[in-house]
Amino acid sequence: MKIIQPRIYLASQSPRRRELLKQIGINFEMLLLRSDPRRSVDVDETPLEGEQAEIYVRRICQEKARAGWESLRLRSLPSFPVLAADTTVTLDGKIFGKPDNAEHAVAMLQELSGREHQVLSAVAVAMGEQIKVALSASTVRFATLSEERIRRYLLTREYIDKAGSYAIQGHAGAFIEHISGSYSGVMGLPLFETTQLLQHFDQYTSLSPRV
Repeated sequence: MKIIQPRIYLASQSPRRRELLKQIGINFEMLLLRSDPRRSVDVDETPLEGEQAEIYVRRICQEKARAGWESLRLRSLPSFPVLAADTTVTLDGKIFGKPDNAEHAVAMLQELSGREHQVLSAVAVAMGEQIKVALSASTVRFATLSEERIRRYLLTREYIDKAGSYAIQGHAGAFIEHISGSYSGVMGLPLFETTQLLQHFDQYTSLSPRV
């Protein structure tokens, strides 16, 4: 049995997403969105006024995939699908993005303490004019966290650049009483939805038994 993997581009610098793609045998190259006078490099991740979390995470993910494809085109790189992803945490309709600093992280974790929240991870694949987006929604319940425990967690610096200020695959895994949904989605790249999209673009061949 054999996997033959065409190449894709990953429009993300997240080491977690790289690890997850390697886990399922995807052959990829990093696509860094370098500065180019003809395009804006960064995607503005500011939520629109009144924007719901699910709509927000889909929109940002789609914009990242589109920006990646545009970068590919402008740099005249070989045409392979561009994969992008985005993750957000939501509680009571509020969007928890990445913390601005340690105190912001403390405030987020205090709000999540002892409660259930949702983790929404969108994945998008762009190829030419076509962009497909899929969404994974998971429910995570935190134990009640004392301020001392939160402060100790911040010393690990795992909260930096993490939606909701935590990483499930790290020390914060001990905060979680229950999870319903996709573990890889909470990490930042839902593998089931990712493979479904790549199959649509003929970029993923799953293992099949010998006959």
